[in-house]
Amino acid sequence: MTTVEKIKEIEAEMARTQKNKATSQHLGGLKAKLAKLRRELLTPTSAGGGGPGLGFDVAKTGVGRIGFVGFPSVGKSTLMSKLTGTHSEVAAYEFTTLTTVPGVVQYNGAKLQILDLPGIIEGAKDGKGRGRQVIAVARTCSLIFLVLDVLKPLGDKRIIEKELEGFGIRLNQKPPNIYFKKKEKGGISMTNTVPLTHLDLDEVKAVLSEYKIHNADISFKCDATVDELIDVIEGNRVYMPCLYVLNKIDQISIEELDLVSKIPHAVPICAHHEWNFDELLAKAWEYLDLARIYTKPKGQLPDYSSPVVLRRETATLEGFCNNIHKAILREFKYALVWGSSAKHNPQKVGKEHMLADEDVVQIIKKV
Repeated sequence: MTTVEKIKEIEAEMARTQKNKATSQHLGGLKAKLAKLRRELLTPTSAGGGGPGLGFDVAKTGVGRIGFVGFPSVGKSTLMSKLTGTHSEVAAYEFTTLTTVPGVVQYNGAKLQILDLPGIIEGAKDGKGRGRQVIAVARTCSLIFLVLDVLKPLGDKRIIEKELEGFGIRLNQKPPNIYFKKKEKGGISMTNTVPLTHLDLDEVKAVLSEYKIHNADISFKCDATVDELIDVIEGNRVYMPCLYVLNKIDQISIEELDLVSKIPHAVPICAHHEWNFDELLAKAWEYLDLARIYTKPKGQLPDYSSPVVLRRETATLEGFCNNIHKAILREFKYALVWGSSAKHNPQKVGKEHMLADEDVVQIIKKV
């Protein structure tokens, strides 16, 4: 029996099983089995089965990588061409794009890499079409643009989210606050700092036994579900922000536009007429969580033309110096910072200081 057939069998059994307290352990075990089989699909062991495949692996450039994911013929290639000026084959039939097409868009002084991925089909997570390669590239992105046809947004959105979840991509979610560590002996030790409404010790043991884990410390700092527990044990999940790009708004009325605009994380656009691109790029910047840092040479005005762009979580002075040149840190004495991260302007700081968007920095070197 192939892996895909095993997955289908388990999914059928889960659909047949009623959800209640008596079956929760059994369902937990089935979900763990399913996660293991999906991992096998994600990392094939057969010769020549791994890797992104011809035309899919693209070198990273810029400070952020945005991947276009969606069904065929929703306008991904048109959007790519209009945003970046890069030619991605456009036609009125499905599956026009057959490989990953990279492009770059300049925004707020930063280079953002855009990847136009081939259209995925339902069942991609089970190996249908080029889905496995497409989603393998999607896992390397900093932000996903889920491009949807505005005439049928919610149905397509659910299907694609399910495909991405099957490959371990969690959209607009934070990693669950669960501490998990295997140990040599002592059985399963479980603690929780919040009441657990979805799990109990027996269910946790059922999931762990499926992974042949009989000795471990596990601490829940959130009201976790079985799926979140499996995500932590698997350890290969990717948590990334996602924008739902609702294309072809020129085909709907104003009233319908008001309705679809209420979908969380959604940006309505028309790629063909280039409508609402400014909001799309502004949202992308917000979701990528980037910070622009300006340099100020001694005795001169700050250089606002070419900022150093960093991810906010790594926007320390040390990261800023390394981004310019690795040798700067060896001569670093202190820095003067103007902006929202400074308590007063300028503030004298060390290399551990966290910078904020649009800060101005002057490096003082050792004499």
